[in-house]
Amino acid sequence: MESSLCSSSGSQNWSSIAVSRRSSGYGLSESPMPKVVGFPHQNRVVSLHVQRSRTAVATKSLGRRKLQRTVAFAPSSPLLFPSPPSASFKTAASQTLAQNDDGDGMVEQQRIDPLTPIEQASIEGSLRPPSSGESTVSITVVGASGDLAKKKIFPALFALFYEGCLPKHFTIFGYARSKMTDEELRNMICGNLSCRISQRESCDDKMKYFLSKCFYHSGQYNSDADFKQLDNKLKMHEKDRLANRLFYLSIPPNIFIDVARCVSHSSASTQGWTRVIVEKPFGRDSESSAELTRGLTQFLTEEQIYRIDHYLGKELVENLSVLRFSNLVFEPLWSRQYIRNVQFLFSEDFGTEGRGGYFDNYGIIRDIMQNHLLQMLALFAMEPPVTLDAEDVRNEKVKVLRSMRKLHLEDTVLGQYKCQMRGNVRIPGYTEDKTVPSNSITPTFAAAALFIDNARWDGVPFLMKAGKALHNRRTEIRVQFRHVPGNLYKWSFGADLDQATNELVIRVQPDESIYLKINNKIPGLGMRLDRSNLNLQFANRYSEEIPDAYERLLLDAIEGERRLFIRSDELDAAWAIFTPLLKELETRKVAPELYPYGSRGPIGAYYLAAKYNMRWGDMNLEARS
Repeated sequence: MESSLCSSSGSQNWSSIAVSRRSSGYGLSESPMPKVVGFPHQNRVVSLHVQRSRTAVATKSLGRRKLQRTVAFAPSSPLLFPSPPSASFKTAASQTLAQNDDGDGMVEQQRIDPLTPIEQASIEGSLRPPSSGESTVSITVVGASGDLAKKKIFPALFALFYEGCLPKHFTIFGYARSKMTDEELRNMICGNLSCRISQRESCDDKMKYFLSKCFYHSGQYNSDADFKQLDNKLKMHEKDRLANRLFYLSIPPNIFIDVARCVSHSSASTQGWTRVIVEKPFGRDSESSAELTRGLTQFLTEEQIYRIDHYLGKELVENLSVLRFSNLVFEPLWSRQYIRNVQFLFSEDFGTEGRGGYFDNYGIIRDIMQNHLLQMLALFAMEPPVTLDAEDVRNEKVKVLRSMRKLHLEDTVLGQYKCQMRGNVRIPGYTEDKTVPSNSITPTFAAAALFIDNARWDGVPFLMKAGKALHNRRTEIRVQFRHVPGNLYKWSFGADLDQATNELVIRVQPDESIYLKINNKIPGLGMRLDRSNLNLQFANRYSEEIPDAYERLLLDAIEGERRLFIRSDELDAAWAIFTPLLKELETRKVAPELYPYGSRGPIGAYYLAAKYNMRWGDMNLEARS
């Protein structure tokens, strides 16, 4: 569709151009139109409605604005893609009076607000076809010298290229303050690239080609001039193709807004789409998060901002909705009538170990619970969306987050790991890390009980537990079902009926797996019962290597798929749950309970579960394997 519009030949006479914004709703023109054609633009559709009067109406959504262009063609002229607008169009975009029809037959005149640079470039770009008819994607990794870029982003981009998922024409730029040549960048990232997929052709040639598409530009994060130089380099590689640009901000959040401003003013695409991926943390609480959002939306529209949480790209997290909504056996049980509690567990078997300076500013609640675990909870507990469209899914996530109670100290346990001896080796504690203040009370462990006040989940505890320097590395969701009423075999389990509880386990990492714990008869003449795992054999059945979460999310960003990215109101709702607790901890200077490095965490976590007559699923004998 796009190529046919762009490649049409013939006269391009314009009779009139008008730019208007309707304040009464965001609907399209209500005139009878026998034919509708469209082309994708910035992950939205610019529709050309061909009327009987040979008038084309193009409507484009830019954030909260709805801009409408009406183009009347001469009757003898075919419908063509319009030529680049003149300077008068720029004036019209910000100064032309709009007609506001309130439905009462009265027409009100109002003045349009000046367009932002991103909107102006987007409008002009939608009217300027590339001469070659081809498109290209330029990916700029801002903060390219950091660990995340080296270990995750560049390897994910190479994996996408190796699998043939990147567009035919692409360019990758690293941007950072460090002085570096193109060749030095390639040497830096080369050591982290690997052909992880077995039984495939040798990827040496592909790796060389991929590295030849990687370039570097050194500059300051707040310099329009440096980003303009980057823009010039990008244009050299884009040539005459339709230019789409993706910026990945792998930088501290305190410079997000500076980079967004520079991208908007100096490096935005003037033809295709411009998208910006923002890495967590998204603030420290509700106030700072809202301030960050306001700063970003001064220069970018909400549709251009892709807030990434890499846990949403993990295979088993994405499989949650499939498991629930496409299997009749689970969805009827997914409520308080059958589920006793749900547990979201995260553990790492290592400490901060040199990263304590960063971690001490945030702690385990901000680093893990408020984002990773809460996002999994929202996907687990949300109501069925109308469709799998990004907005429908995120609407349901926002609803369930807004239904959750605010978290307070009485439903929380905090911990901090201390030193531990392993044989003759002494493993230092958190405050012995040279990058951590010796008097730090930042928690490295937290457990919490959360509740959702809606009809489906009323009274069901959602337990979270996250910690560093624990006994293993594991992330999983455990769904503990209620006891069987009047269980005929309860005598086999004794007084502890929890031993007979069915439990659905979704292990996110490592060794992805899904299994259901059920009660089964042990073969023999007697009547002895045992718990066994009804294994869905995820790892065995699907033996192919599972793509990294960053691969999936980067591909989604390139394709404009926003379902696994976080919307601003979703972020607000998430912070509203945890901010009261965080303020309380800061005000009262709550000291965490100490636990040994490599243990199962502080004893207080057991009491928190017992408070609600629950038991942590990972404490059972079956969970220790």
